[in-house]
Amino acid sequence: MFLTQATIVPVQWGIHLISQLGTIFCYLILYILYNPGLKNPSAFYIEQGLYFFWTCIICVFSVYLYERLRKKEFYARKAMELAQYKSERLLLNILPEMIAEQLKQEPATIADSFLEVTVLFADIVGFTELSSRTSPAELVELLNTIFCLFDQLAERHGVEKIKTIGDAYMAVAGLPNQSNNHAPAIANMALDMQNAVATFNEENKQSFSIRIGISTGPVVAGVIGLKKFAYDLWGDTVNIASRMESHGIAGSIQVCEASYQLLKDKYLLEKRGLIKVKGKGEMMTYILKGINLKT
Repeated sequence: MFLTQATIVPVQWGIHLISQLGTIFCYLILYILYNPGLKNPSAFYIEQGLYFFWTCIICVFSVYLYERLRKKEFYARKAMELAQYKSERLLLNILPEMIAEQLKQEPATIADSFLEVTVLFADIVGFTELSSRTSPAELVELLNTIFCLFDQLAERHGVEKIKTIGDAYMAVAGLPNQSNNHAPAIANMALDMQNAVATFNEENKQSFSIRIGISTGPVVAGVIGLKKFAYDLWGDTVNIASRMESHGIAGSIQVCEASYQLLKDKYLLEKRGLIKVKGKGEMMTYILKGINLKT
């Protein structure tokens, strides 16, 4: 009975011990009540008792060892799951979820072409000058606070953050999950970024302004390299978005013609006119002012 019990329920050695002691106690009570006669020599009963005793000891001890092994396996599995969860979170902080899954299944170069997305570049005006009169720790803390606000806005608007370069912030909408709402998503985020910087200035007694450039068009996106890989974008659309930012006006959101065509019906845009853009010649640009409440 004890061997069967230990095989079927190989855990909780304390319960096995209690059941064995209870069985022995019941046996002794029944023996006293019925007082049967001993037909065999006493040596026989001593031998059987020793067999029974050691069977019980071996049974309980084996269950005890098995229970310890199961506990160790349980804690090891939980530790492995926690480590896997942390690595998953770290990977998702580096790559979009779809790309991370693709990279885990097929660890090779990933490159995809997208016909139309909207790219945003943002730069904090005056931050470089601030670095010359601010301690490194304080400077990094300020930048981290602002970029964390931008990250929250990106998540709220369904925008994919690509990277930060110094005090510049790059994001895109329309990939890796393709969407027809990419231009409005970036426009809404850009307007909220302006409000976030204004609120940050009030709370921290700063005078930062943000310069934002937006461009719409095709890009190539992917992951390259073997070490410190990151999801990045390439193409003329990226270059134009960068130029829209660098050739823009402090505190303003400058958009190219392609973005203007997608935003003009629902947003307030002011024509800035032709500006000379490095590597592109003259380009027609517009300033995004806000949402058109009349539509």
